[in-house]
Amino acid sequence: MLLEIRHVTQYHYAATVRESLMEVWMQPQKGARQRLVSFDLEIDPGAQLFSYPDTFGNAVYHFDVPQPHDRLTIVARSAVETQPEVPLPEALDMGEWDRLRSDFVQGDQFDFLREHGFAVQTDLLRAFAADHDIARLRQRDPLSAVSELSKIIYESFAYETGVTEADSPIDEALRERRGVCQDFSHIMIALCRAWGIPARYVSGYLFTDRESGDRSDPDATHAWVEVFLPSLRWIGFDPTNNVMAGERHVAAAVGRDYSDVPPSRGVYKGDAESQLAVGVSVRRARAAITEPEFLRISPPTFSRNARRRPAPNAVMHDQQQQQQQ
Repeated sequence: MLLEIRHVTQYHYAATVRESLMEVWMQPQKGARQRLVSFDLEIDPGAQLFSYPDTFGNAVYHFDVPQPHDRLTIVARSAVETQPEVPLPEALDMGEWDRLRSDFVQGDQFDFLREHGFAVQTDLLRAFAADHDIARLRQRDPLSAVSELSKIIYESFAYETGVTEADSPIDEALRERRGVCQDFSHIMIALCRAWGIPARYVSGYLFTDRESGDRSDPDATHAWVEVFLPSLRWIGFDPTNNVMAGERHVAAAVGRDYSDVPPSRGVYKGDAESQLAVGVSVRRARAAITEPEFLRISPPTFSRNARRRPAPNAVMHDQQQQQQQ
C-alpha cells in the first residue's frame, strides 16, 4: 500500500517569543515492512535542520529558530510503501516462555523489559488486572496471551479524546475507563513487561478505515505496541482498534514509552501564552508519486482539541506536546 502523509504542527504565541528550539520524531522508519519513498520537513520561520539517530535508531531532526516570532509551523510530508502483515501462527508452544527468560532476551531487550515513564505498575493497574483475571492468560502461550490482552483492553476502555492529555499517567485512563491510543498502549506495555515479555511503544500514523471499525482519530498521530517473541521477533498489536499492526500502520519511531518518541518536543524563550494545533492526513496514493504532485497534498483539518498553555512566569518554557490519538 502506497500512503501519503502530511503532518502539520502549529504553535501560536499570544506575544512575540525570542527563540524556539525543537526536536521532532516524524520521519517514517525504513525497514522490511515499510519503504520510505520520500520525506520532507518544512519549518516556518525558516531554520537550519540537523539530524541524528537516537538510542533506538530513530531519525530525529532538530533546529533552532533564533529570531523573534509569534508562531512556529512544522510541516512533515512523507510517502511510504507498506507491506501486508505476515500471517502468524494461531499459537506458539509453551516453551516460548522459557525462551523469553533466556540470557539473550534478558540482555538484548533490557530496555523494553523494565518499567519506564508512563508504562509503570500502579495500584489501579494491578486492580484492573485482578478485575479481568489477567493472570490466567499466563496459562496460554505468549502469542495467544498478548492477543487476548489487546482484546481485553479494547473492550474495557471507551475511546474518547479530551479525557487525558499528553502528560497524563495511566491512572487517569484507568480511573475513567476512557482514553486514547497513547493511554491504551502504555497500559498494555506495562502489563506485558510484568509478564517478562519485552514491549515497546510505537509512534506513527494509521490509515483509518471506519468501515473496519477503527476508533482512532484520523486527524492525529497514532500509537500502538510491539512485543518481542523470540520465535517471531517484533510483532505489533493495536489495542485501540483491536487489530494487528499491518499495512495501514506506518511506524515513525519506537521507544520505551511516549516520552522517548513524542512527535515534537522543545522549548521557547518568552513570556507569552502558547496554543498548539495539530493536523494529520493519511491517504492512499492514487498513482505513483512524483515530487510536484506529492507537494500538493491538501491541507488537513486541525484537531478540535487544541490546547492553550497558561501564560508562563519564567523565561525558558517547554513547548506543548501533542497527544497521540
